[in-house]
Amino acid sequence: MDLSIVIPVYNEEENVQELAFEVKEALEPSGLRWECLWIDDGSTDGTWDRLLDVAQGRSSGHHRLYGLERNTGQSAALWVGFQRCRGRLIATLDGDGQNDPRDLPRLVALLDHDGYDFVQGYRATRHDSLKRRIASRIANGFRNFFTGKSVRDVGCSTRVFRRECLPYLPPFKGLHRFLPTLAMYQGFRLTEMPVRHRPRRRGIAKYGIFDRLWVGILDLFGVWWLRRRGFRCRLARTYPKQEPL
Repeated sequence: MDLSIVIPVYNEEENVQELAFEVKEALEPSGLRWECLWIDDGSTDGTWDRLLDVAQGRSSGHHRLYGLERNTGQSAALWVGFQRCRGRLIATLDGDGQNDPRDLPRLVALLDHDGYDFVQGYRATRHDSLKRRIASRIANGFRNFFTGKSVRDVGCSTRVFRRECLPYLPPFKGLHRFLPTLAMYQGFRLTEMPVRHRPRRRGIAKYGIFDRLWVGILDLFGVWWLRRRGFRCRLARTYPKQEPL
């Protein structure tokens, strides 16, 4: 399997079927062997039923569904998906349709041809309210100040990375805000690429702007601690050279 796409969704019954169609349209011409993992984060509307329609449809072999028993948050949903991926590369998208799946083949090509480990998208033109853009800029500034790493738009969910990064992504509630930073801490090579950002076509945002801002700032202290207390090491030699399986 070349690519596993993890999409967390919460009460997105109006968007998931169209997004599934767009994923198929974007990836089929690429020649990539792909799968799409949908993580239903305790939806209370008809999201699960719409996902069943996707998984039982004509491209059913590409789609796998996982439903959490209650709403646990985006980080938990992503982590559940990460544990079940079969691809050599992992991609993420938001379930609201604002990320464009057509960007994924470009990000995959950059990983394959230029030797990067993690490609983080950034929204070249944002289609969000002024309040949401201001909150995002404040949060990005705090993150980069505390973590010592400059990622211009860590809030963008369009990203692709190698599965070798997975063991270094600890399960905690703010994980989705620090994916590229945590990978860089372990020496993985990161680059950024502009991606499309679309207006939300249906439904409403499920997370409050300033709730996310303050919680994200609190999480910074934990990631700062990881940076100060973390370590990296590589084996220089082993005996015997070929270890038994």
